[in-house]
Amino acid sequence: MQLVKTGRDNLLRPLQTVSGIVERRHTLPILANILIRKEGNAVSFLSTDTEIQIVTHAEIGTTEEDATTTVAARKLLDILRALPDSSDIVISLNDKRLVVSAGKSRFSLQTLPADDFPTVSQPLEYETSVTLTQKSLKNLFSMVYFAMAQQDIRYYLNGLLLQVDGKTIKAVATDGHRLAFCQMETDQEFPKNDVIIPRKTILELQRLLEDSEDPVRIDFSGAQVRFVFGDVELISKLVEGKFPDYTRVIPKGYKNKFVISRELLQRALQRAAIMTSDKFKGIRCILAAGSLKISSTNADQEEAIEEIELDYAGDNIDIGFNVTYLLDVLGNLKNDETSIELGDANSSALISIPDNTDFKYVVMPMRI
Repeated sequence: MQLVKTGRDNLLRPLQTVSGIVERRHTLPILANILIRKEGNAVSFLSTDTEIQIVTHAEIGTTEEDATTTVAARKLLDILRALPDSSDIVISLNDKRLVVSAGKSRFSLQTLPADDFPTVSQPLEYETSVTLTQKSLKNLFSMVYFAMAQQDIRYYLNGLLLQVDGKTIKAVATDGHRLAFCQMETDQEFPKNDVIIPRKTILELQRLLEDSEDPVRIDFSGAQVRFVFGDVELISKLVEGKFPDYTRVIPKGYKNKFVISRELLQRALQRAAIMTSDKFKGIRCILAAGSLKISSTNADQEEAIEEIELDYAGDNIDIGFNVTYLLDVLGNLKNDETSIELGDANSSALISIPDNTDFKYVVMPMRI
């Protein structure tokens, strides 16, 4: 039975959308597959890792007959990518085999029964909803996602805190060594909601969301969140647990403050980072009236020194940082200048945008 007949790109787009969460190794072999469901002209593609589920739709069906099957996501994607751009693709279901034909090329793939595919169960209705533009949500996440923890034993840090309160939406991420905070104001008013969205879900949303004014709806219900935008529906379990009180981490009232060109500081740190090792990413910053001196050394006694002139008249401070944490934030900021506030050599640094209270980045010092 013929399922689909369309141009290569019309098929490649939805497959790329859902294939991002498919893991190469699974305890359940069927989780390496995607679920293809054809209902008349409408064809849906669904993938899941049991924690996240993505489904997208395309009007590329041929016959009126309905059919459902599952096939290896990576193999199908690799086949389509290897075919010429101008190819017309025909996909048929023939005796438990999915047959992909294009010109004189023909591939026969094994399928597994659709009834065995474990889809994520959804609530009958979601309790609250928030609607934003894709561009604003993507920007909100991009300002903080790099500070999320990876495989931390404190599982509630392996994700991003999304807080909805009235007209304000806040995103916070921390790995215990640094913390990123960003907020945005909306025209609408929403009920209060605090959720921790898993790291993998955030990374997938950063891949799928576009820099467009098109809407994205966020639905909350108990231990689940759903994002609906364009032809995509992404459902994710939430991380259980209590996120740390980030307001206690963000320092207030520091008297040592200076504003510096973001690009100038970023390039100086990149050069200093060359002399650090994979095991030790520490750099030393010496702040004095009118200057900032950045230095790094390694086990071979090699050294890098960078000096930057700046408008500063505060205390002399000799402090160390993980250079990766500084480069992460400078690489994600888009503004020309960056504001840096310091207490003393043992206090965390506060990095922000001049005359803007919507973004704050706190980084702990390290012993050099």
